[in-house]
Amino acid sequence: MDSIVKEELTEVGINVDEAMERFMGNEALFSRMMKKFKEDPSYRQLMEACDKKDTEAAVKASHTLKGVSGNLSLKSLYELTAKQVELLRGGSAEEAFSMMPQVTETYEAIINKIDELF
Repeated sequence: MDSIVKEELTEVGINVDEAMERFMGNEALFSRMMKKFKEDPSYRQLMEACDKKDTEAAVKASHTLKGVSGNLSLKSLYELTAKQVELLRGGSAEEAFSMMPQVTETYEAIINKIDELF
């Protein structure tokens, strides 16, 4: 992977070194998994749950998005959803729901970079 691509991915919060280690240096697999991330329904489910103020569904969707983000080393999104899950489980649903603009901004930055580079 060239250094410019790595730098651009890092700028949106992707830990490329960790991801490449996880994918055993297989750049084609990494690229495929980045493209598949867009197909994961967790973000849309999280948006719907937060719009409806459905705490139970929000916990499930945010936890799933956290797991997918962690597996792909999308650190910026992982950290946000980890905090959101903690808030939801801790009884601070409104604070968790209020995180959605930041979650959306981070998610969209990652998706846009994936579209641009892959």
